Amino acid sequence: RIMRPDDANIAGNVHGGTILKMIEEAGAIISTRHCNFQAEEPCVAALARVERTDFLSPMCIGEVANVSAEITYTSRHSVEVQVNVMSENILTGAKKVTNKATLWYVPLSLKNVNKVLEVPPIQYARKEQEDEGKKRYEEQKLDRLETKQRNGDMILPVINPEPHTVGYSQSSLIHLVGPSDCTLLGFVHGGVTMKLMDEVAGIVAARHCKTNIVTASVDAINFHEKIKKGCVITVSGRMTFTSNKSMEIEVFVDADPFVDASRERYRAVSAFFTYVSLSKEGKPLPVPQLLTETEDEKRRFEEGKGRYLQTKARRQAQMQQAAQQ
Repeated sequence: RIMRPDDANIAGNVHGGTILKMIEEAGAIISTRHCNFQAEEPCVAALARVERTDFLSPMCIGEVANVSAEITYTSRHSVEVQVNVMSENILTGAKKVTNKATLWYVPLSLKNVNKVLEVPPIQYARKEQEDEGKKRYEEQKLDRLETKQRNGDMILPVINPEPHTVGYSQSSLIHLVGPSDCTLLGFVHGGVTMKLMDEVAGIVAARHCKTNIVTASVDAINFHEKIKKGCVITVSGRMTFTSNKSMEIEVFVDADPFVDASRERYRAVSAFFTYVSLSKEGKPLPVPQLLTETEDEKRRFEEGKGRYLQTKARRQAQMQQAAQQ
């Protein structure tokens, strides 16, 4: 579809959350189609995880976004979908890849939202494709478990925080989940959640550096539990790490099912977003160093530094491999 002014951020580029929402919609469509193919029980595919997503190139208002999705692996109860996003300048015909993403879905019964159905298998062109897919499946399954186990932190307000501290830029957004946010099963679309998370992360980044900011990448987004219609969700974000030219923001979503007295508030989604600071001309700007004050903030900073160095090493290895080819 063509990108409209209401899809833009304040700098005029397409909002990162808008692109994430389109990616999730494409994944949900192809997964639901596949899982209902010759199925005995109708179902809807629910998003469980989004692997690391890099924003390779900005998309501008007036360009056309072409989103394509392909199923690359199926386990007994999950589907792996690869999604590519390409922008097209319809005036010049120029095209460029803006995003590549990997998403995991599980089919949930329309009759019973808590029932996970079996996934029809796909045919692989080569045995290696199935083996590689199984390896990716095991890795993401382990990472989701580890992430859920360490999800217990809360973001508390800070009185009169100093600039460039964690407390100074942290932000929260409260949203009542309505019918337009939900799937046929009455729980929130993954794309809606990711768009809200990107908005909060962007506010944190802008508060920290006071400049124009753009989404550079999103680390794995883990959907731990479903969020039902009528819940109040709190989307919270805080700065965890800064390098010379990038900022890592931890974002998590807590759901409060206040219409269900039997259920307490719970952690539903978590992820790390990376932003960069840009000048009015779109050139990268230095990022103010994050000032850590508590032991927990220092620990999170070192963990973020480790993720940053791993990503940097992986990117350098990919560039070397591409140069050799």
